[in-house]
Amino acid sequence: MKLVKAMATVAGLTGLSRIFGFIRDIMMAAVLGVGPIADAFFVALKLPNFFRRVTAEGAFSVSFIPLYTEKLEKDGTGEADQFASNAFAVMLAVLVPFTILCLWVMPWIIYAIAPGFSEDPVRYNLAVELSRVTFPYLLLMSLTALLGGVLNARNRFAPFAAAPILFNLCLIAALFVSPAIGSAGHALAWGVFAAGIVQFLWLVYSIQRAKVRLTFVMPKFGADIKKLFKLMGPGVIGAGVVHINLFADLIIASLLPAGAISYLYYADRLNQLPLGMVGIAVGTALLPMLSKAVAASNMDEARHLFNRSLEVCFLFSLPAAFAFFAVAPELISGLFQRGAFEAHDSSMTATVLMLYAIGLPAYIAVKVFSSVFWSQQDTMTPVKISILCTILNIVIALSLIRFIGVFGIALATGIAGWVQLILMHLRVRTMDGFSFDDRFKRAFVRMLVCSSLMYFVLKWGVMMLGDHLAPVPLMVALVFLGAGIYGLGILRFRVIQVQDLKQYFIKNRR
Repeated sequence: MKLVKAMATVAGLTGLSRIFGFIRDIMMAAVLGVGPIADAFFVALKLPNFFRRVTAEGAFSVSFIPLYTEKLEKDGTGEADQFASNAFAVMLAVLVPFTILCLWVMPWIIYAIAPGFSEDPVRYNLAVELSRVTFPYLLLMSLTALLGGVLNARNRFAPFAAAPILFNLCLIAALFVSPAIGSAGHALAWGVFAAGIVQFLWLVYSIQRAKVRLTFVMPKFGADIKKLFKLMGPGVIGAGVVHINLFADLIIASLLPAGAISYLYYADRLNQLPLGMVGIAVGTALLPMLSKAVAASNMDEARHLFNRSLEVCFLFSLPAAFAFFAVAPELISGLFQRGAFEAHDSSMTATVLMLYAIGLPAYIAVKVFSSVFWSQQDTMTPVKISILCTILNIVIALSLIRFIGVFGIALATGIAGWVQLILMHLRVRTMDGFSFDDRFKRAFVRMLVCSSLMYFVLKWGVMMLGDHLAPVPLMVALVFLGAGIYGLGILRFRVIQVQDLKQYFIKNRR
């Protein structure tokens, strides 16, 4: 129940953030549309976000949390908080000069990550200018991620999970003031910078409220920090293969005509709804609990956490993937097709979304398999697999864009996700305590059946309602139809039983 409650907390707040994110994206689509300014801003947004997700929330978090948790369990809160304070000081000492250096060499960075922009002076110059505004967000969010890791290790998941809500509110506010700034792209870039400040201050307040005793100290590169960096090294790739693949997509898409980057961005935003709500919730809640079970040599508990987390992953990711296949055009047109976002843009984005959806269940399940390795302070195994899958993604994408353009990028990303999951499973099944139990096997088959049923009902719904409803009402009707059919299916096949839900909610109200 503790795992479910933690995942529900993170998923609920992440879901609220995604709602505000969709409001933001709907406004951005109407104002920015698809074109040079939009492409330049999305590059400026992805650059600090890539480093943040791969290093700060990726490699750092998965390396820091097991070490901090181990100190809490064995040495007490005093030693653990002293370690966290020193890690904060070291991160500040490393990232401040790194940020300044990147601002200076930004023209070369943009040339490296978006080589296709070099032939388009408008996109290139805008990308350099906007990236210089957004890049300090990396420093602010890295410090925020450390404070969030401390709270997560203490089973306080809500503050860090709520931080993205503030990010989306800042960007929504930026769009309202964009006429006074000059362009929506410039306003959004400054909104990203402001969001970093607001999120950091929120976590500082949350740390103080939780009575965590972190202090300002001079950075010391002792044994603990060296161990942290040793784990982080391979974890930079191992923790961030999804984002590395998406960043590789960005580089390859810059070689295509204007608009390709925007199609990938809007499709990924919808794809990130289940990936964020379920993947982040499971990974955030599972890692500290799994680390504690492994540290205590309680492998029965570890196996239980592993299987129940996989159940949650597939419970939501399978129907999401099937739904994207069934009604992607209706979802995209209902959400984005207005203003500068035209019917052709909607059609292209919908096809990209369907191809991204191929790998959606795999990328969410990878969060669980990765947590198994990280909980045992093993970052080398995931990195070996991730390097292989990243290379595979790039090779397939470069091969396919010659025939199907931007669709080849999305298809390659989906294929790479399943290859990564299969390779991780082959390694994990040889480890004691992490095999699939009978309950998970039965549940997976039933979830697959329910998702297939939902797919056919949704296709029928499109044929019956498509000519009678406008895009937004049609989208809403299909969402409720799909959720209703799938929900009834999992209850009918006893994937989840009513008495289990009653027991959980009654227990949590006490």
